[in-house]
Amino acid sequence: MPTWHHGGVARTTRQRTAVQAVFAHLDGFHSAQEVHARLRASGDSVGLSTVYRAVQSLADDGELDSIRTDTGEALYRRCSPRHHHHLVCRDCGRTVEVEGPAVERWAGQVADEHGFADVSHTLEIFGTCAECRAAVDGD
Repeated sequence: MPTWHHGGVARTTRQRTAVQAVFAHLDGFHSAQEVHARLRASGDSVGLSTVYRAVQSLADDGELDSIRTDTGEALYRRCSPRHHHHLVCRDCGRTVEVEGPAVERWAGQVADEHGFADVSHTLEIFGTCAECRAAVDGD
């Protein structure tokens, strides 16, 4: 079971487990506030700041993907274990995981050119998905 690392001591918290359970039933990206609202609706009295910490811990451990919206809000979703990037619909939030070998090569080349090592990166491509485009075109 995943653990939350705090002060050098690994431990699993009830709140972290509850947050994991919420994400297990969600598709797409969701805010910590949405997760908090779902927990409260199910009768869990967990505080919002605790949900923020649990979500960030899960993201730090690679269990959740995180992206920033155009407005700067952090959104999270369950993460597949392989390295990937995202296509994100600006309208409905639908996300698609995509691999980007050309991006990987480019990132490595740029890092090498500038003397950087041990690099990591994330890439989100924002647009409008086919369903949202069809809805607008159909109006």
